[in-house]
Amino acid sequence: MPSITSVSTQDVRFPTSLELDGSDAVNVDPDYSAAYVVIRTDAGDEGHGFVFSCGRGNDILTAAIDAYARLLVGRDIDGLIYDLGGASKRLVHDSQLRWLGPEKGVTQMACGALVSALWDIRARRENKPLWLLLSEMSPEELVSVVDFTHIRDALSPEEALEILRAGQDGKSARIAALKADGFPAYTTSPGWLGYSDEKLVRLSKEAAAEGFSMIKLKVGGDLKDDRRRMALAREAVGDLPIAIDANQRWEVSEAIDWVNELAEFNPYWIEEPTSTDDILGHADIRKGVAPVRVATGEAVASRIVFKQLLQAGAIDVLQLDSTRVGGVNENIANLLLAAKFGVPVCPHAGGVGLCELVQHFSFFDYAVVSGSQEGRMIEYVDHLHEHFAEPVRIIGGRYAAPVLPGTGAEMLSASRSRWEFPAGSGWQEVGSRAAVTGAILAPAGAAR
Repeated sequence: MPSITSVSTQDVRFPTSLELDGSDAVNVDPDYSAAYVVIRTDAGDEGHGFVFSCGRGNDILTAAIDAYARLLVGRDIDGLIYDLGGASKRLVHDSQLRWLGPEKGVTQMACGALVSALWDIRARRENKPLWLLLSEMSPEELVSVVDFTHIRDALSPEEALEILRAGQDGKSARIAALKADGFPAYTTSPGWLGYSDEKLVRLSKEAAAEGFSMIKLKVGGDLKDDRRRMALAREAVGDLPIAIDANQRWEVSEAIDWVNELAEFNPYWIEEPTSTDDILGHADIRKGVAPVRVATGEAVASRIVFKQLLQAGAIDVLQLDSTRVGGVNENIANLLLAAKFGVPVCPHAGGVGLCELVQHFSFFDYAVVSGSQEGRMIEYVDHLHEHFAEPVRIIGGRYAAPVLPGTGAEMLSASRSRWEFPAGSGWQEVGSRAAVTGAILAPAGAAR
């Protein structure tokens, strides 16, 4: 029987803080990073996965992946990839490591990287991109990969099976439509807080001309600045929807007041208005800012928190993230929960590789789960795609369907080597320019 022979990790970071790409009211100087993992077997299989971070602490994620990887080395690969529900539970519910979570934060993200790498092997074995593999799996197998622990009061296995069986009707036509026309996208590229007004206006106009469904602006630093920037963006794009994102900056009452001060610019949604753990706070904000929608999810720790947000009627839009939770399995659960409660899913993306990963969930959601694109779109940010084996393709403001087998996680080996932290050649070059750019390169071996 073929077995796992090695699980190797790399701390890969990109110096995006030099240009303030990704900057917002909370993440003021992000270096987009990936705690990267490759699972290899003695049959020649390779499975790639990663966890996204913003720089410092990426080494902690890598160490957590290494800790969980010991549970996989030497195990039969077929037994894992053809029982991915069992494989996920082996990691997530480990009797000792789970104490560090459980099912939240660094440990859950580390499990997710490994679970997704196993899915990458499965998809490569079947010569399909992940979204198509999921779409063509039977409803029964899909239900078998979902961990219903602590969500049965909101979604039972029987209800999930009913949703997926209903999704078989018309599935072939929806898959064909996805291959032909892709899926709607919106872009955050114009909206980083560190960008000048001129850059904001230029990128907003370009996004509208390129056919994106919406643009998004970061807010929450200064109300006067937000009003000025919203006015500039609204003038630049006309009636095109504009979402705003506070990255959990505000208290509940502050969020209500701030959003209402921006209401004249007709924001489509307010994203992460307060702590994503504050379920009742989100419900109060939703009441206080209506008709502006409330969206959250990129920092939600697990399906259990999503369950409560939905049960409390606290969000209008669910924004799942491809690496924040326990991998593919848990995001299938999140899609099913959203379908049960009739809430559209608009995934969080951007960063490094998140666009490449998360597109698969929206394609699968349309094909089999919700069967709808109404009110649904995938975030897009034009950063770092050139480092991936299959970069995302945007055509007319829409994600084109991924075609290569796998989850989309594979980063080019040359990019991983160049930007491995801190010894990669790219970081050595950044260090040599530090006196000119103001960048600070941590000493060898230190976290940044």
